[in-house]
Amino acid sequence: MNTLLIKAATLVNEGRIYVADVLIQDGRIAKIAEGISAPGAQEINAEGLHLLPGMIDDQVHFREPGLTHKADIFSESMAAVAGGITSFMEMPNTVPNTLTQKLLADKYAIAQEMSLANYSFFMGASNDNLEEVLKTDPATICGIKVFMGSSTGNMLVDNAQVLENIFKEAPMLVATHCEDEHTIQKNLAAFKAEYGDALTIEMHPKIRSAEACYLSSSMAVELAKKFNTRLHILHISTAREIALFDAQTPLAEKRITAEACVHHLWFNDKDYATKGNWIKWNPAVKTAADQDAILKGLLDDHIDIIATDHAPHTIAEKEQEYSKAPSGGPLVQHALPALLEMYHQGKISLEKIVEKTAHNVAICFQVADRGYIREGYWADLVLVNLNDPFKVTRQNVLYKCGWSPFEGQTFQSEITHTFVSGNLAYQRGRFMTNETGKRLTFNR
Repeated sequence: MNTLLIKAATLVNEGRIYVADVLIQDGRIAKIAEGISAPGAQEINAEGLHLLPGMIDDQVHFREPGLTHKADIFSESMAAVAGGITSFMEMPNTVPNTLTQKLLADKYAIAQEMSLANYSFFMGASNDNLEEVLKTDPATICGIKVFMGSSTGNMLVDNAQVLENIFKEAPMLVATHCEDEHTIQKNLAAFKAEYGDALTIEMHPKIRSAEACYLSSSMAVELAKKFNTRLHILHISTAREIALFDAQTPLAEKRITAEACVHHLWFNDKDYATKGNWIKWNPAVKTAADQDAILKGLLDDHIDIIATDHAPHTIAEKEQEYSKAPSGGPLVQHALPALLEMYHQGKISLEKIVEKTAHNVAICFQVADRGYIREGYWADLVLVNLNDPFKVTRQNVLYKCGWSPFEGQTFQSEITHTFVSGNLAYQRGRFMTNETGKRLTFNR
């Protein structure tokens, strides 16, 4: 592997911003200092650029196997790397659902051959696979995923005893999608009774309501406290849920943690008028008050990390009427530029972006040797030009689905280089595909 020397970068790391050189050898950070000399190294002049730890995205849906007309591990990891995401953790609602250790191993085999980013995969839980779930290795798998709300195939865990057993016996982190299915179905029936088939996207956050989220999240927290489960609640979308989480305990000591997603920070229900089904997600994008509360919860540490919930669907699927259009959208290419735009808007600091997208994800999941710019750690790094605007268009999206909810948006900051496990994987629109990412490991 090449020796690389990044010269005169402005590092953003562990609460500090300072200028230094970074020497990369054998995939890891060998030295951080001013004025490093390394004869024979490939030098990258980073003067005027900011160097961040690569984003670790703990929630993506890359659709392989079984749904590769929407996305696949190669296409979406390429988009991720272009967006400054160096590692991802992928969800089990592929086809077939990842409900056995064999199917889990199959995904790793695909990623080993095809992923440009580092990778890990969640083991899926269902109403009837607890025995398989308990075989999951905490040192080599990011976590167990439980859908406590409607989902694909056999992945809705709605059996109370099974839920209790998962929370009681899980040997590792349990990540939950929390929406109460009974409440959603009751709301849907009420709207259908009033409007028949004339349901619209504006009704989405009322059908998949704040109450549905809170009922499910509060139940998950209650179960976790009862059994001392290591619980991680995904994509918090309401102001009310934030009070369920602790802002005082150091993250490494927390047993219950929470995630916010880029789309819940960027959009609110007023955007349905122009964006329609393109911003249809589960949980739904809700009010401006919810949006503001999520940002505040991030800044005051009730919410621990930022992720994407990248979940692509085809243009044809999204162009259907509201009730038929699937929920989810592609985000990995533009998540970090969107967060950097929020920095330009004065909403969040660079240090806090790095903390919530890299440092805290590594702490939360106990990721080994990643998430920081530290000597001895893997060189998962991103160079960013904070003042190089670009506009998102259908022509420059890299997702296999061919669209972005950010179309028409101009971002002030552009990713110039992305290093994955020491490999320069992306440079100003060009990809180096000769090296794949590495499997994440965990200090558990």
